[in-house]
Amino acid sequence: MTPAAADTIRVGVIGPFSGPYANQGKNFQAGVDAWFALNGRNVGDDEIEVVYRDLPAADPARARALAQELVVSDGVQYLAGVYFTPDALAIAPLLEEADTPLVIFNAATSAITKQSPLIVRTSFTLPQTSAPMAEVARQRGLSRVVTVVSDYGPGADAEKAFSTAFEAAGGQVVEKIRMPLATNDFSPIMQRVRASGADALFAFLPSGPSTLAFARAYNDNGLKEAGVTFLAPGDLTQESDLPALGASVEGFLTTFHYSVAHDSPENKAFVDAARSAIGDPKLLTFPAVGAFDGMRVIAAMIEATGGEQDAAAAVEAVKGMSFESPRGPVTIDAETRSPTQTIYLREVAKAEDGTFFNREIQSFEKTPDLGWQN
Repeated sequence: MTPAAADTIRVGVIGPFSGPYANQGKNFQAGVDAWFALNGRNVGDDEIEVVYRDLPAADPARARALAQELVVSDGVQYLAGVYFTPDALAIAPLLEEADTPLVIFNAATSAITKQSPLIVRTSFTLPQTSAPMAEVARQRGLSRVVTVVSDYGPGADAEKAFSTAFEAAGGQVVEKIRMPLATNDFSPIMQRVRASGADALFAFLPSGPSTLAFARAYNDNGLKEAGVTFLAPGDLTQESDLPALGASVEGFLTTFHYSVAHDSPENKAFVDAARSAIGDPKLLTFPAVGAFDGMRVIAAMIEATGGEQDAAAAVEAVKGMSFESPRGPVTIDAETRSPTQTIYLREVAKAEDGTFFNREIQSFEKTPDLGWQN
């Protein structure tokens, strides 16, 4: 019997590989390369080839065009990546006709996976990372909070999840502020927070240049000295920003699914491989682990379908899939097709060598996508 010829399975990854969010795209690629370094490019007789397409900023029309190009012209069998929610929503209507799954490496609005049964997410959702912070706030005696979020899907998810949980626990949200996604002057917002008399600020912005400016504005406007506690999902203290933020964010509390400092053999192997791939170890941050586990899920899909193009069967095969990720235990929930995972309370701490890191100090195990039913 003649062995079957090996096929090349093409995966199209859309992400910001240039522009202000280029480091997030670099982390997508570092996660993919780390997966190949640790597991190889072959699944059975098939070899995975990755085709990258650059989407520098949120641009739904361009995202849809890139996805069409990848499917029609480049012959990809899987789509993946996607940093911003509006881009994922624009791609979703294409998937069933193209018979192509989409594996989300980052975009974090709960509703994304409701847009198509062919979407699987390997990152996190904002309700998942935001609601635990409400519990932390109440445990620490905080009672009056102002929420400040970017005015798009993930920001609305973060605001709702935190506010609902905080008020259910007896806290009061004294003001809800939403900012245009392009906001870069945060001083007027910080002045409103300080004038509100709140004892804490809960914030969400997508990781990138704005998060650096936001954290600096918190300090520059005297909120830290005034005792206004800074609370946020982990996007606000991503590792690649910590060298620039330094002591100004020491003690900041965030809740998130991953820290580069997570202590496990799986994470050590991943970090070594991903840092080697990205070149500058200081650039490694959370989108890399979403990409790494995204490739894990795609490999499982290829294995389950024998390399054949059958998007529904591929997605069905990974519903309920459990594995030990660099972040800890993960299960792809069969209903939401998003990860159920441990969310960690982290505190920005100073290491012995003078660098800063996200130290995990509390765990919220088996946290599902808390926004799915909303």
